[in-house]
Amino acid sequence: MTAQTSQDIIIAGVGGQGILTICAIIGGAALNHGLHVKQSEVHGMAVRGGAVVSHLRLSSGSIASDLIPLGAAHIILSMEPMEALRYLPYARRDAVLVTNRNPVRTVAAYPDEKLIEARLKEWPHHVLLDAEKMARQAGTVRAVNSVILGAASAFLMIPEADMRSYLERFFERKGRDVVDKNLAAFDMGRVMAK
Repeated sequence: MTAQTSQDIIIAGVGGQGILTICAIIGGAALNHGLHVKQSEVHGMAVRGGAVVSHLRLSSGSIASDLIPLGAAHIILSMEPMEALRYLPYARRDAVLVTNRNPVRTVAAYPDEKLIEARLKEWPHHVLLDAEKMARQAGTVRAVNSVILGAASAFLMIPEADMRSYLERFFERKGRDVVDKNLAAFDMGRVMAK
């Protein structure tokens, strides 16, 4: 009997940052790779700019619940630094934190950026990216989520080729230019994570 392989991922950010896209690409690539997938509802989408979180569970065997308990996530994937900090209690001690370092100030009393970044850097396994700058270099600031996805892909149990293939398929309806820019952003994020 072989041991079950699984991975629990918290994906967080604010409304409008492409959380649903990230979930769809990871989930679709996982299914294509033969894994079981459970995703919680994405909470917070009713308000653009409001906090958004999704629990995504991948496994080689069946998955009982779509919610990840506190202290159990293998990866915290965040589009925004304050949201990364908010969901760190869900992380295992050996979890990887992948986050965009650019804040989205949706509240007047947004905490000091330097203090947030210092706290995030205390996490033993972290990747902090200037995902906006990298997305611009890839040709569109709209590909910030693809940068973060690429960085996270270095730690996912899904092969890189499967992730790239599903990302390409996901964006193909928007045309080759959009596909190429998102693949470039994905590759930049992956290189930075390594």
